[in-house]
Amino acid sequence: MVHITRGLLEALLEMAAEADPDGTSVVLASTPAGEFDSDAGLDSETPVLTHFYFPEASGSVNAVFGVDLGTPAGQGRGRFVSHPDGRLQATREDTFAAALVVAVPPWEPGSVAAFDRNDRRLDLDVIDAEPPPERLAGE
Repeated sequence: MVHITRGLLEALLEMAAEADPDGTSVVLASTPAGEFDSDAGLDSETPVLTHFYFPEASGSVNAVFGVDLGTPAGQGRGRFVSHPDGRLQATREDTFAAALVVAVPPWEPGSVAAFDRNDRRLDLDVIDAEPPPERLAGE
């Protein structure tokens, strides 16, 4: 099962709609469920997708070498991709993350699915909770 906050899912769907007719691919990061203020009913170590890294953060170096320099090492647990052509499935080009979230038009929560690294469909659990505020190191 893949867990994602409602706020993140809504932001990703909006990003996909704005990019249409082009697709989008965004690295996702997670927060352990135990760090949330509210009880989502999950084990404290369960990863919940909460954040994304802007796709343009790594610029042309990423496009040339295929390395995602815009994501801090060890932070990208998942990936969101949009398929404007309507294919609600993982493709060979998509599956470079432990969890893959795929969206298709009409860019609504009902047109989203999750997959594992082997292209097997997983349940997608949308959590109505806000992630904890981020702090700078040393705060």
